[in-house]
Amino acid sequence: MMDQDEVTIREQNFHSQVREYIICFLLFAVLYIATYFVISRYKKKADDHEDEDAVVNQISLFLSTFTLAVSAGAVLLLPFSIISNEILLSFPKNYYIQWLNGSLIHGLWNLVSLFSNLCLFVLMPFAYFFLESEGFAGLKKGIKARILETLVMLILLGLLILGIVWVASALIDNDAASMESLYDLWEFYLPYLYSCISLMGGLLLLLCTPVGLSRMFTVMGQLLVKPTILEDLDEQIYVICLQEEAIQRRLNGMASSANCNAVELGEELDNVRVMKMKLERRKKASAWERNLVYPVVMLILLAGTTISVILVALNILYLLVDETAMPKGSQEQGIGNASLSTFGFVGAAIEIVLIFYLMVSSVVGFYSLRFFGTLTPKRDDTTMTKIIGNSVSILVLSSALPVMSRTLGITRFDLLGDFGRFNWLGNFYIVLSYNLLFAVVTTLCLIRTFTSAVREELLKALGLDKLQLSHSSRDPEKAKHPANGHQKSL
Repeated sequence: MMDQDEVTIREQNFHSQVREYIICFLLFAVLYIATYFVISRYKKKADDHEDEDAVVNQISLFLSTFTLAVSAGAVLLLPFSIISNEILLSFPKNYYIQWLNGSLIHGLWNLVSLFSNLCLFVLMPFAYFFLESEGFAGLKKGIKARILETLVMLILLGLLILGIVWVASALIDNDAASMESLYDLWEFYLPYLYSCISLMGGLLLLLCTPVGLSRMFTVMGQLLVKPTILEDLDEQIYVICLQEEAIQRRLNGMASSANCNAVELGEELDNVRVMKMKLERRKKASAWERNLVYPVVMLILLAGTTISVILVALNILYLLVDETAMPKGSQEQGIGNASLSTFGFVGAAIEIVLIFYLMVSSVVGFYSLRFFGTLTPKRDDTTMTKIIGNSVSILVLSSALPVMSRTLGITRFDLLGDFGRFNWLGNFYIVLSYNLLFAVVTTLCLIRTFTSAVREELLKALGLDKLQLSHSSRDPEKAKHPANGHQKSL
């Protein structure tokens, strides 16, 4: 009987592990297919490449798709874990959700952490170097020569990174125990290096998210139809049509003579036509779309941003009075034991919405920054190098999202796996400063955005923006007339 019981337990463990592997594979396959379609939509259409270049581009595309799928998995980690915890609380003995357990959740966190390291330190550098390689001089050109050059570059890059980490560790903590741990590659180097990368990702999120939260209002304002308050759309369309005709006549007059101003007039004509299309779209929009959808969406964005700032402010108070508010990792598989939100399932749903909102805002803020604006993908016109850069950037942002959400107090779900082993999470001053900076910078960005938006709308409603445009358009003409008169007098 004892032997049969042991066999039964081993069979159950084996079947549960196989079930977890199948679930993880299916989830990742869905993410991979979705990200492949996204990248294919933005990837530049391939010209008639040679077979070698086509193979290199295809390999780089597969690696970038894999990286973007891992990024999507990192974004979904916290929402999936939170909703799984609430489902297990609501249906603890349901037969159909027995596959949803703590072992599966921990396995997903460990796999995402492992694949994040693999993509960040191996696959993406390999894809970039492989794309840029041509083979060493003196060797026969081909795929093997390019792979050899890529591997050599990877080894040199790895030695450089290990040397930097070794020097940084020796400078920061120069005791005997630390010096001994410097020679342990697996237990010290890689966790320390990933901890530094996570801190950089957290700082990048701290920079991008407040900018994105304020930028979201502008982006949604461009996508939606604004209500017409004290505006005459017919008059604006009439003025735009007159401007279009005037520019078109000037272009027709310059058709016979080569003039450098023709290019500028062409760009100005394109801008005028875009403005005309926007005005016509606003005119054709229904009343409920103009007067209901836009205010509701703006109120939702304002509510999400306000709730985020309030949660961060409360988390700052918790940090000052309670040590348990510090973000920490958990190695226990206690999923489904207690609700992590005060409001139960509704609070968990709000946390999930805020996590997605912060991720979207961070991506919008990332591409809004001047330094990263050149990476903005364009439909059917994004090179493979830019796709690799975007994949790495989104991977860094998404890998730091669970850590940022727990550090800011957006959720109370403890970090699992290697995400909770970062060294800087235990530093009270870093965590407190992170929360303070996020709250202050987000508030300042929102104040600046709303004051500038209100000022622009008031100028449009009073018609003062036309006066500013007329003055600005007259200034260049005044500047040109004296020059022309001076030339005539000469």
